Amino acid sequence: MTFSLFGDKFTRHSGITRLMEDLNDGLRTPGAIMLGGGNPAQIPEMNDYFHSLLADMLNSGKALDALCNYDGPQGKSELLALLAQMLRDELGWEIEPQNIALTNGSQSAFFYLFNLFAGRRADGTTRKVLFPLTPEYIGYADAGLEEDLFVATRPNIELLPEGQFKYHVDFEHLQVTDETGMICVSRPTNPTGNVITDDELIKLDALANQHGIPLVIDNAYGVPFPGIIFSDARPLWNPNIVLCMSLSKLGLPGSRCGIIIANEKIITAISNMNGIISLAPGGMGPAMMCEMIKRNDLLRLSETVIKPFYYQRVQETIAIIRRYLPEDRCLIHKPEGAIFLWLWFKDLPISTELLYQRLKKRGVLMVPGDYFFPGLDKPWPHTHQCMRMNYVPDPEKIEAGVKILAEEVERAWGEQSA
Repeated sequence: MTFSLFGDKFTRHSGITRLMEDLNDGLRTPGAIMLGGGNPAQIPEMNDYFHSLLADMLNSGKALDALCNYDGPQGKSELLALLAQMLRDELGWEIEPQNIALTNGSQSAFFYLFNLFAGRRADGTTRKVLFPLTPEYIGYADAGLEEDLFVATRPNIELLPEGQFKYHVDFEHLQVTDETGMICVSRPTNPTGNVITDDELIKLDALANQHGIPLVIDNAYGVPFPGIIFSDARPLWNPNIVLCMSLSKLGLPGSRCGIIIANEKIITAISNMNGIISLAPGGMGPAMMCEMIKRNDLLRLSETVIKPFYYQRVQETIAIIRRYLPEDRCLIHKPEGAIFLWLWFKDLPISTELLYQRLKKRGVLMVPGDYFFPGLDKPWPHTHQCMRMNYVPDPEKIEAGVKILAEEVERAWGEQSA
């Protein structure tokens, strides 16, 4: 049996597939320390809230209604109206229900968007997705129908006090050309926790407008919800921006509900793709979100429960890391948001791919950094010096994992000097 070119491409082993397989294996392996996956925290207060909300929806018949009926291909109409009203009231954006579409998770949304704006065109030309700053999300790298769909620019690296650093967009070397079909950034960034500044975002928006291409912002961790962002960052939207959001990081990854906010032409295209590929987005997550908005709980819980939980957890994790790994062994990207820490083992004698393998043998799962640099056209040693670490697990597990990590880092240095 042979597959088509499409089949060959999407059956290759990819970084995101490996990550999800490791996550699945680790969850079923007794004693495994899961510091690699992207699962959000099981926050007790949020779990209690969801339990109560679902019980109410079951008793009222709303849960059964959501499960027993299709929504339209654009998504649940009630949620589109409620969300548009909330964004108008909270942020002053001129948004109507026809500016919003739902998808079966953000991963589906980005598959749609990348292949809408990049790839081969009717005139025979090819357009690409530009990442103005890498590292970027591991799930982007294999989401194009065409090969070599992505181009990226290396960041400027600002060294900060206390063994931290921060990536910035290198506008001097950023090239938007006739081959650029869209600009894409995540804010906050998975894997680094970086938040590109307001000025950087405004410059990217101006560049996109100047070249007649969309600026796509992955806002899965950002404001106004779930609000896992620890720096001052003003949310931005206009008709040339495509803003993507999600229910996952509220604590509902199983709901598989992505949200796209864009101009009407793009929303119509997304709705058509939904209808062809999946008939309609799932309805249970949107039904829950409707209730959260109507009860004024969505933004309240984001600000008073979710954000404080992650902020406390990231501070605890940095303190644990520094007990075992001093600044000369490991630099940490400034934690400005999302649910990960990005560790830079500058000048480590082994690659972080080998470090990953050694950690895995000892029951610690992290993600090597080289998967997070899609689109770079030249080798860069930095890509093999970094690792992504999820800081969601309990502090005791994090400490056990970091202790093993430190032992393996020292082992690598010891091998060099032996």
